[in-house]
Amino acid sequence: MVGELYLKQMELGPMQNFVYLVGDREARDCVVIDPAWAIDTIVRTAEADGMRITGALVTHTHQDHVGGSLADWGMPGRIPGLEELLTQVPAKVYVQRAEREFLRGFGSDLVKVEGGTELPVGRFTITFIHTAGHTPGSQCFLVDGRLISGDTLFIRSCGRTDLPGSDPKEMYTSLTTRLGALPDETVVFPGHNYGGIATTIGDEKRRNPMMRFPTMSDFLRAMGRG
Repeated sequence: MVGELYLKQMELGPMQNFVYLVGDREARDCVVIDPAWAIDTIVRTAEADGMRITGALVTHTHQDHVGGSLADWGMPGRIPGLEELLTQVPAKVYVQRAEREFLRGFGSDLVKVEGGTELPVGRFTITFIHTAGHTPGSQCFLVDGRLISGDTLFIRSCGRTDLPGSDPKEMYTSLTTRLGALPDETVVFPGHNYGGIATTIGDEKRRNPMMRFPTMSDFLRAMGRG
């Protein structure tokens, strides 16, 4: 409806990734969050809804979220992603500055951001929340009472902290201090379909064991780092 936030959730690829289109229905502008796997589908979906993709927001730079070579995973081939998107639509790419080094070759199309950065999309404003833990530059996006949480917060779980660049101490802080401080009614849209399509901050604070540990030491022990 005119005047409402445009938010489209698409499950794409064999790893159950969620890709999002978020924007202003009236202005007809939107951004895509974590474009990977099926770029043609993403672009066609926006076009079919009468929307223009003006930017690409990156929750973190793992290949299943931004595309790229699978050599680092010891596998052949590549996942379509940002590179393919920019051949179809003129868009800026917004990445947390801690992970700028992992996105090469985008030149002036790439914008480094920090926690607290605000990006207007039509009449709506997207706020960037730096949520290190799964990766150094993981970030979530808050808009109109909705949070796109990437691989930081899942339904009843959280992102892995045993990968290169992960930090369980930062994850605990991100979950309990940065995301836990949001209003309980904030609707959460995760980066993968690991148990559903959406939840709320309040529900996760009550029912997600990863957000219920009273101390960081308890969290680290549960994550195998205590």
